[in-house]
Amino acid sequence: MVPSTFSQTNRVENDRTSSSPTALFMGKGKGKKKGKGGPPPAGKGFGGAIATDSPIDKFPYAGTVRPGIQSPQRKVILSSEEAKKILPDYALDGRPKKGSNSPLLPWVIEVKKPEEIEKMRVSGKLAREILDLAGRAVKPGITTDEIDTIVHEAILAAGAYPSPLNYHGFPKSCCTSVNEVICHGIPDDRKLKDGDVVNIDITVYLNGYHGDCSEMFVVGDIDQQGKALLQATYDCWIKACEFVQPGRDYKELGAIMEDHVVPLGFSSVRNFCGHGIGSVFHTTPNILHYRNNEPNGQMAKGHTFTIEPMICEGSNKVLNWPDDWTATTVDGKRSAQFEHTLVVTSDGVEALTCKNENSMLHFWEKESEVYKGFWLGSSEAAKERAEALNTKILGDL
Repeated sequence: MVPSTFSQTNRVENDRTSSSPTALFMGKGKGKKKGKGGPPPAGKGFGGAIATDSPIDKFPYAGTVRPGIQSPQRKVILSSEEAKKILPDYALDGRPKKGSNSPLLPWVIEVKKPEEIEKMRVSGKLAREILDLAGRAVKPGITTDEIDTIVHEAILAAGAYPSPLNYHGFPKSCCTSVNEVICHGIPDDRKLKDGDVVNIDITVYLNGYHGDCSEMFVVGDIDQQGKALLQATYDCWIKACEFVQPGRDYKELGAIMEDHVVPLGFSSVRNFCGHGIGSVFHTTPNILHYRNNEPNGQMAKGHTFTIEPMICEGSNKVLNWPDDWTATTVDGKRSAQFEHTLVVTSDGVEALTCKNENSMLHFWEKESEVYKGFWLGSSEAAKERAEALNTKILGDL
């Protein structure tokens, strides 16, 4: 990750009182990237796989996607009082404070109180609405920067903050990962083309809590291999989500996902992981998406975390771009990812970022052999809501 500075500049020429609007914008500072290699960190991680010191113009890109031109960093116009209420603690300088002293033991996991979970339901609901809004904008010819503009403005209009913005210096309000980009793609002026697949990753910070989700979107038509990749990624993800219930080991999730995709000829990325989430963006537990024996604890009622497998057509080795964020497959083949923020209940799990009657239905949901329709969770309450929703939208599946 790249900690950076984030300047706060008053944009009102003649009024510098505490209630004046302020424009927040950021740029990379002098922070250094954490060392490469080692196990996935608590969170999505930016530890790397294949290092290179090549200049950007000589960088050995693996696929067809290239970095485009980034627009000027977007502003957040707030009064001082609004800033205190809306901004996460890293918004100004890029450095998270709360939770910076995360548990040294990976099995020490925060149990959320009911009132905290209710706040996360609200932030999760907003994250889903923003993701759906971004997804409806996907079409040939639109740029990922234009999608970022839609996301940025909609989140601010809802009285929330786009969590990625200046988190360890990330320059945009969402991640857009196209084709071979595994994760953390930076929105720019590249136009989406027919046949592209893109993951849009949305996180919002609302009333002190984060809601995090991502989904794949298809631009026009894709080939059968691309469809198979998306279907396998979705199905392994839902299988893992369905497994969640109190008393089970977090380490078992990885085997469920990897054992589903490997026989189909795909591979699961090992450099990035799911994570605990709440008032802190990334914390314990670490959710590894491959078979492992890591002591990451047991699930318990009140745990909140993400499951977000990254599945590749070919090699699961990672190539990190010189921008210190974008991670692609080393062989240039495509990657896919889905993500929910989840809460463990007494009888299973619920997706806090679940779909609603206004959400898009994709082929992988229609054709899934794991779960057809919108998956809302495995708890009895979630299953009842899902049955009613799916009946309304699709009829009896």
